[in-house]
Amino acid sequence: MKALTVILLLFSLCITGTAQNDNAWKRLLSKETYVNVQGVLPYRLYVPDSIIPGQKPAFVLFLHGAGERGDDNELQLLHGVKEFMSEDIRTEYYFILIAPQCPESARWVEVDWSMPSHKMPRISMPLSQTFSLMDSLISAYNVDTNQIYVTGLSMGGFGAWDALCRRPGFFAAAMPVCGGGDETQAGLIAHTPIRAFHGKLDHLVIPGRTLNMVNAVNLNGGKAEAIIFGDIGHLCWNRVYQNHDNIHWLFSNWKQ
Repeated sequence: MKALTVILLLFSLCITGTAQNDNAWKRLLSKETYVNVQGVLPYRLYVPDSIIPGQKPAFVLFLHGAGERGDDNELQLLHGVKEFMSEDIRTEYYFILIAPQCPESARWVEVDWSMPSHKMPRISMPLSQTFSLMDSLISAYNVDTNQIYVTGLSMGGFGAWDALCRRPGFFAAAMPVCGGGDETQAGLIAHTPIRAFHGKLDHLVIPGRTLNMVNAVNLNGGKAEAIIFGDIGHLCWNRVYQNHDNIHWLFSNWKQ
């Protein structure tokens, strides 16, 4: 019995140690809150260990999906962010990343995600707060304004399209994942490099939302790219972010 107890204890310690190692990357992102007249916005912030004098960091805005809403300042890291925190990405690129958390009662864009199209509504409170937060951090960390990027998945994919259109010319590149936007605003973002993703079997957000936005951008003279995964549905974001070629593509774009 004693031998069995020791074995079980060692097994438990091994599992605990593995779990701690698996989550070690989260410690790279400090827990912060942004407060303005609109309320409190929790967010996680990654800043490189050392600021390089004379070198301006890039800036990444990561917008999570609907299932990660709340106020725990933790759930928004569930998908995608881990890949930006991988050692190869952090070694190759000098950047700051923020992952704000949308309240449970709100959306990055206040629209029905199941609809085949929508008109851009009034800016949502959490996205408005995020813009204010971004502006303050860009100034505080002397960010390279030619290297500001946005990406997001599902609800955050809608948010990425929306952010692009509300601040045309602000972002150097974007990667919306299984989202959609207002096609009538596509002319505003025709000069922004965009790589958009969707699962062909998606029954929650119509794949045409991505295709229609990309087509609308390109009809306005843009060079947006749609990547459609033929064998997968809505949960396609792991395939996007775990392929670091996509992250490399994002950082390869500089605003001219």
